Amino acid sequence: MKKTLILFLTIIVLINAQEKVKVKLEVISPPLNDTSKVFVAGSGETFGNWKPDAVMLSYNGSKTWSRTFEILKGTRLEYKFTKGSWATEALGRDSSVPQNSILIANRDTTVSTTIFNWRDKFNFKVKGQITGKVFYNKHFTFPGLKPRDIFVWLPPNYETEKEKRFPVFYMHDGQNLVDPRTSNTFIDWQVDETADSLMRAREIEPFILVGINNTDDRGMEYRNSPLGLLYMKLIVEKIKPFIDQEYRTLTDAKNTAVGGSSMGGLISLMCAWTYPDIFSKAACFSPAFTFRDFDYTKTVQEDNSNKNSLTIYIDNGGVGLEAQLQPGVDKMIEVLREKNFVENKNLFVFIDKNAEHNEAAWAKRVWRPLKIFFGVK
Repeated sequence: MKKTLILFLTIIVLINAQEKVKVKLEVISPPLNDTSKVFVAGSGETFGNWKPDAVMLSYNGSKTWSRTFEILKGTRLEYKFTKGSWATEALGRDSSVPQNSILIANRDTTVSTTIFNWRDKFNFKVKGQITGKVFYNKHFTFPGLKPRDIFVWLPPNYETEKEKRFPVFYMHDGQNLVDPRTSNTFIDWQVDETADSLMRAREIEPFILVGINNTDDRGMEYRNSPLGLLYMKLIVEKIKPFIDQEYRTLTDAKNTAVGGSSMGGLISLMCAWTYPDIFSKAACFSPAFTFRDFDYTKTVQEDNSNKNSLTIYIDNGGVGLEAQLQPGVDKMIEVLREKNFVENKNLFVFIDKNAEHNEAAWAKRVWRPLKIFFGVK
């Protein structure tokens, strides 16, 4: 009798676990031109895994778009609306880029959203500015990759100390690092302000920052894929030689660091792990070490070469996507410990459980690897 009851309760739990609810997303938008469409982009396959043009809503007339989804009960989803690209995502009432909308599908429901403006039509003044001198170098190409621009930010004493050479910090997603006007959320990492302040306070050694812009192929270029291998070669074989030739750099691996966030955090570790003779330091913010269909921890685990000369900084939050990335972060930390990486020596870990997955959050923490990599001894 007891076994029968347990089996019955188990069946009930399994049935409830697979129960689906209907969620209708309804969007009220300003008038669009005849060719424009409205899409939802968000977490999970239901919302297209953040691909901005994968899941289209249906036009119902009267400026209204909608679509109904069947979702497993209890599923937590994050999402935004676009017109097919991140350059045309929906903005908030004040024309700022809003945080992700969050939906927990506990029952049949309709979620109605009014869009006041689109990114390609925004008309507000972006706050913030670039601190220091920035030089732009355009159209770096490599066979098999889309061309991209880079910028070079110089430390405050670069022009006054003519004989001095400087370490270099290469960072991915260059659009988001120092200029709020080009950042995908109109909020930048403020690496320029943070570095400038720490240098003037003599807490870190002056360094040169190189921001490498992403392209539409970011998702494949920032992972362990054929495009990812080509992207690393672009940095090692074209961008770094250019920087070393045009600017007064310290060219050795000891004085060369790489960093980024999310997929950029993954490719940062990949750069250092693949080219330890080029990069000795990697800053991995909110890194996607394991995500959906890939797991870079296995690559690191199966590599028997000694990489203990590297200094690795791993940083993650705890809200939304950050929580989904944490298991991969934990696994990578475990693998690195097995390879004799020692915390606070050549492995540095910082977790902020209240932090979200965005530029504003990374801006608050970017000082940490700067002090670790370039701190005044």
